[in-house]
Amino acid sequence: MTISSSLNAGVAGLNANAARLATISDNIANASTYGYKRSDTEFHSMVIDGASGGSAGGVRATNYKLIDERGPLVATSNATDIAVSGRGMVPVTDTTAVEAGGALPMYMMTTASFRPDENGVLTSDTGMVLMGWPASADGTIPAYPRDTVDGLEPVQVDINQFAGDPTTKMSVGVNLPASETEVGASGDTLNLSVEYFGNLGTSETLSVDFTPTVPGVGSSNEWTMVITDSASGGATVGEYTLTFDDSRENGGTLASVTTVSGGAYDATEGTVTINVDGGPIEISIGAPGDPGGLTQLSDTFAPTAITKDGSPVGNLTSVEIDENGFVHAIYDAGFTRTIYQIPLVDVPNPNGLVALDNQAYQISHESGAFFLWDAGDGPTGSVVGYAREESATDVAAELTHLIQTQRAYSSNAKIIQTVDEMLQETTNIKR
Repeated sequence: MTISSSLNAGVAGLNANAARLATISDNIANASTYGYKRSDTEFHSMVIDGASGGSAGGVRATNYKLIDERGPLVATSNATDIAVSGRGMVPVTDTTAVEAGGALPMYMMTTASFRPDENGVLTSDTGMVLMGWPASADGTIPAYPRDTVDGLEPVQVDINQFAGDPTTKMSVGVNLPASETEVGASGDTLNLSVEYFGNLGTSETLSVDFTPTVPGVGSSNEWTMVITDSASGGATVGEYTLTFDDSRENGGTLASVTTVSGGAYDATEGTVTINVDGGPIEISIGAPGDPGGLTQLSDTFAPTAITKDGSPVGNLTSVEIDENGFVHAIYDAGFTRTIYQIPLVDVPNPNGLVALDNQAYQISHESGAFFLWDAGDGPTGSVVGYAREESATDVAAELTHLIQTQRAYSSNAKIIQTVDEMLQETTNIKR
């Protein structure tokens, strides 16, 4: 029995080392494959009945993917080449499922090169489609479930080829002449026109009229500010009474603002909110004592600082993905809009995922249930654009393993040869 068990052990050794050779070959073959995860083979001894009496048990081999190992990141020139630095994977699906419609299966990848296809969907050259949560019109990401693929959809960039950026905030810094609020002044209205952009990217105008209060004696330090909107047919959208400080400490700054019509004045923030034809616009005119807002000094009427957000309609020029997974559309008009968020998928046991073709992975019972994290939150890493993850294969180490495996295979073959010779000797005894 011991000679037979030696033969079985030798055969088992050949099989185990052949399995290890296949793993090494796969690793070396994919040494230049982006995102490839190294495979490994472990040997386990087997014990059979009677082993204490000198019977060989042999060996068995198990293969597994080291999916939690990461290769080094390398820079590329494509903004939608992405890699995950740290734990987590980006969700993807395949083009076949997208074209078929219906429910989309979710797969995962740690890196891929995505480019828009003929429909503007970010797709890799292996047919994997990047998925994310679509943003609302204002660029915010709604609350989506984190333990299901509901809400995830293919990232499509051509639907945002043209976009406008309406004005929602404005800051007006103007110096009003103090001499116009003194007795005997002309009382002429001073006008300031400020451009803003509507919801359709059209250029509109806010006309701001400043009328001084001319007193009978002394100085009133008071102005009436009336704001009219061209998009509303020149209707008045706000009227305010401005009183300026003439003290030594805060001379020339706002002392108080009284609302006649329009949105109330927020003294803490120094803002008023007016409702134009396209919606509300918050205008900063300065808080009481703030020298950066409206001022009343000397005898000169001059705009000092006028800023606003918004822009006319722009053409999409590029798409970039930041470290938090937000997909930004960049327009030639100078504004950027968030259009998607790419979450990172994490599971308790990454090495339990099912490995598919093209460096994609799928949830299994061994991996555990998935959870969708914001990149950088919880245990997950960050998303890196303009980057790819190289293969996790160390070629030098694999060549060392190859030599070891070759010697082990030869040694097991020698065992079989020796057993055969011993059996031949036994046969000769009977002759």
